[in-house]
Amino acid sequence: MTITKKVTFIAKQDGVETMKKLLSAMVVPSKAEDGCMFYEIFQCKERREKFFAVETWRDEAALDGHRSSEHYKIYKASYEQYCEDKYSDELEVLG
Repeated sequence: MTITKKVTFIAKQDGVETMKKLLSAMVVPSKAEDGCMFYEIFQCKERREKFFAVETWRDEAALDGHRSSEHYKIYKASYEQYCEDKYSDELEVLG
């Protein structure tokens, strides 16, 4: 069963550009991972400090693989100092 998540990041005012770089750096290597079906980062036009990662993984094993990847470890060790808030929602496809 696929897993789709939307992760919301609210960057600190002085961390917007760094968050943008950190999150953008995740796209290409994540898309290359086995089991990645969709992975994109979005920035809100009206609130530039608000970012969304929307990702779909083939199954829990693929998501676990993502979480143990080198690029994920780099992001995980770096983002908190630039981030005011972070939360995620698991999404269900309708239709």
